[in-house]
Amino acid sequence: MLRPERMSKVSVTGSKAVMEEVIETVHELNLLHVVDYDDRWEGFRVGDTRPEAEPLSETLVTVRSIESILNIDEEDAGPSRIVTDEEIDAEIEDVRGRVNELDDRRAELREEHRDIDDRLASVRPFARLGIDLDLLSGYNALDTAVVEGREDEIEEELSETEGIEEFETFAEDGIVAVFVYPEEGYEDVLADVLVNVEATALSVPEAETSPEEYVADLEARKEEIDAKLDEVEADIEELKLDAAGFLLAVEEQLSIDVQKAEIPLSFATTEHSFIAEGWVLSEQYSEFESALAESVGERVVVDELERVTHDGHAEPVAESDSSDRGETEQAPAEKPAATDGGEEVRADGGQETTMHEEKPPVVLDNPGAAKPFELLVNLVNRPKYTELDPTLLVFLTYPLAFGFMIGDIGYGLLYIAMGAFLLRFDSEAMKALGWIGVWAGISTAIFGYLYDDLFGAHMADMGIYLPLAGLFDKGLQTTQWAELWIIVSILFGLLHLNIGLVIGFINEMGHGLKAAIYERGSWILAMNGLFAWIFSLHLAGSKPGLLVGSESALNEFIGFGGLPEIVGIAGLVAFVIGVVMVGIGEGIAGVFETPAWAFGHVLSYLRMVAVLLAKGGMAFAVNLIVFGGYSTEEGYTYFRLPGTDVSSYTQDFPGLVWIGVDSGSLLILVVAILAAVAVFVLGHILVLILGITAAGIQMLRLEYVEFFQKFYEGGGEEYEPFGDDRAQPAD
Repeated sequence: MLRPERMSKVSVTGSKAVMEEVIETVHELNLLHVVDYDDRWEGFRVGDTRPEAEPLSETLVTVRSIESILNIDEEDAGPSRIVTDEEIDAEIEDVRGRVNELDDRRAELREEHRDIDDRLASVRPFARLGIDLDLLSGYNALDTAVVEGREDEIEEELSETEGIEEFETFAEDGIVAVFVYPEEGYEDVLADVLVNVEATALSVPEAETSPEEYVADLEARKEEIDAKLDEVEADIEELKLDAAGFLLAVEEQLSIDVQKAEIPLSFATTEHSFIAEGWVLSEQYSEFESALAESVGERVVVDELERVTHDGHAEPVAESDSSDRGETEQAPAEKPAATDGGEEVRADGGQETTMHEEKPPVVLDNPGAAKPFELLVNLVNRPKYTELDPTLLVFLTYPLAFGFMIGDIGYGLLYIAMGAFLLRFDSEAMKALGWIGVWAGISTAIFGYLYDDLFGAHMADMGIYLPLAGLFDKGLQTTQWAELWIIVSILFGLLHLNIGLVIGFINEMGHGLKAAIYERGSWILAMNGLFAWIFSLHLAGSKPGLLVGSESALNEFIGFGGLPEIVGIAGLVAFVIGVVMVGIGEGIAGVFETPAWAFGHVLSYLRMVAVLLAKGGMAFAVNLIVFGGYSTEEGYTYFRLPGTDVSSYTQDFPGLVWIGVDSGSLLILVVAILAAVAVFVLGHILVLILGITAAGIQMLRLEYVEFFQKFYEGGGEEYEPFGDDRAQPAD
């Protein structure tokens, strides 16, 4: 936990004669994260792909193209199966031919469908006009045009234009047909007229029928095309059902074959030998080495070059580390990697120990319950190998804060149900979100029990009394509880930020103790010193009453009025020393940022109590509208829930339910009950959804901005071993 899995850098060296066997074995093991040779060794070059790599890649592209045409995804796979090269060669061309034929036919029909739609769009205005299409063009002595515009403007322009002996217009719904008999020498007069008015010219379709008949013919043809398209789509769907399992199996097989064929591009090679390097989990090195030894024997040499500590330093592999493998390791730079035809190849090419300088890939090590929260961490970035992994801390704080902010048994159970629904999906991300929802829902239900809240109403007000239920109160009606939650939010923020700063201090230790003290120790000193003074009795009269003194929230509940004055003075001194240290370590810019990270970041956690009161208030308002409210002299509001005696209280609002019940009218009762149900359901759904966006996003912000900023950089590389976790075929 808190640290990634330990990684070992290894090299595999041998003759090219055994390279194929090594590739097959390493792929089957699925343990080695291969790194690319960067051409740094003299006498070595990047390896060549296998001859079959190009045709395999071309076939893979073909298969994926067919899957795209058939809209095949993983859910269409059916039972797992393994395909042979003979099956691929025999069937893939047949499937491709059938798919291309159907796809071409579908494309032709769709193109004709689009053409008909265009023709319909162009002819519909003429149908509104109601004049046969052959009458709108083809005259020798007349100029004609059909436009979309205003008939009166066109006629006015026609009457004022020279060169027109006679004209006539026909209009319907903004479509105007214009017929002009021009005087001799004025052949283009109609075009000039239309330029001077706001009109859009329409192209007259070539047809001898009426527009209505033309439209009917096109519509009929369109229906024929739709029917043919349905037939083609049905044939494609049938082919999809027949070929999906085969195509997905072929894609999987070809992806593996291409991966194997192209992996030599990551190797360093000579004419007769090769060297491959990469990373394995340190605890799996023995398995990796023994498997290669069993498969290839002494024709290949496997070296564990180093184990990398979590401060990023390479830790040489001592003899004692390799004793469990039945041999004594030499220093990698001195051990022959392989011999081939009298050529001795060293694991370092005779120059350097390794072929690369990449940092180890990162495999996070978290318990099962915390593992889904890796999703939230990776949304920012994967932790570096040298960083502490914050996943476990996010798991401990995110649901806790979420539950504190929402705190309702009903909402908690619904969040659990929503999370359980997401667990049904195959996607790892959806499953992770599902578990996050389940944990957040459990926390929400627990806090709701302690608040005695069930969909915004106290169970005690319904006559249900359970142990510890109502131990706390949200503070909607009692100011003391609201003030307490303000203090709790600040203290939670201090604790959360201190954890982040301590982790940051540990991370900075990789750069030396001095750097850690100036970079993070100064912040710890300044922030805690400032808040030690704030919660002390030093100058208590100048501080808000809810923080210190006899009227403070903590004094009200636990009898704590504040830290002694001497502690407050010491806190101020610590704050000043911390700021000076910041100035030394980060310069004047760091000093100016002090108010933000020493004070502002802590106050940012007040958003927790703001969400708590806002969401509680919204649920309260929904119930108030539905059930009505009745006040006591002390200011406490009761809902008029069934079975609740409110006769001795003052009515504030009767509530939709009781407006109907007390009306004596069946119609009013039905309408009021329906309205009450609608408000109750929709209102609480709204609060439920806003709870996700408010509590969920606000806590994410606190994790990402305030907490992660104190220690987290990210940028680690994901561990991607060469191999494939291939599903076994069904029996």
